[in-house]
Amino acid sequence: MDAAETIRNCIADVTALRLLRQSDPALAQAVLEVKQLQSRRFMGTYADLMADPMVEPATRFFLDELYSPGDFTARDDQFGRIAGTLQAVFPKPVVQTAVSLGVLHAQTEQLDQAMGHAWLSLGGTPDAARYVAAWRTVGERHARHEQLDSVLTIGKDLTRLTRMPGLRTMLRMMRKPAQAAGLGALQHFLETGFDTFGALARQRGAVERFLSTVHEREAQLMQAMFEAPAVACATELTHTLGQAR
Repeated sequence: MDAAETIRNCIADVTALRLLRQSDPALAQAVLEVKQLQSRRFMGTYADLMADPMVEPATRFFLDELYSPGDFTARDDQFGRIAGTLQAVFPKPVVQTAVSLGVLHAQTEQLDQAMGHAWLSLGGTPDAARYVAAWRTVGERHARHEQLDSVLTIGKDLTRLTRMPGLRTMLRMMRKPAQAAGLGALQHFLETGFDTFGALARQRGAVERFLSTVHEREAQLMQAMFEAPAVACATELTHTLGQAR
């Protein structure tokens, strides 16, 4: 399967999930509440990194671009519409990053939609205990690990791009052609990611430490969510949410 087909399939999956939510306001609200709680959880888990000037931009990039409850409809529409021209406009490593983003987006929406259904079935006040119960209702341990792998892949992809001579200049020169081709959202993602990880990569070992920290903390969280007593999980999650900035 080539890059264009992979992106189209991912966006088609995301669009189908979004259309289902549009026809079910209660589900749409539930998914939004799940996404908002997850975003707050990320801010709490990485409050120390958000306070560190060296890694705050990379942490903020992950939050805004990968863990945000925001609406990515416009970006998805662009991706689906111009997937076939990606390989003609961008160099191969950039196209691979776009594929990684599409795959992650589909994985995230599928899990969040499942969480939304569980969230609704459990009822009650939106809180940590309800989130833990929804997580265990959904299960999908393997899918959770695949999602984390995709997050880390994007970080590694962006880091590799920063090490390609002349790519930053090329991206800058491509700004107008990308806009004309309907690739503005992808262009923004790439430029922001390139600048963010490029600055971090100038500090020896900083990118590797950042991605290792994300992997370690997310893996520990998933293990606890699946294996630790539910009350202990809810208590820890409540504490984490309280650390959100």
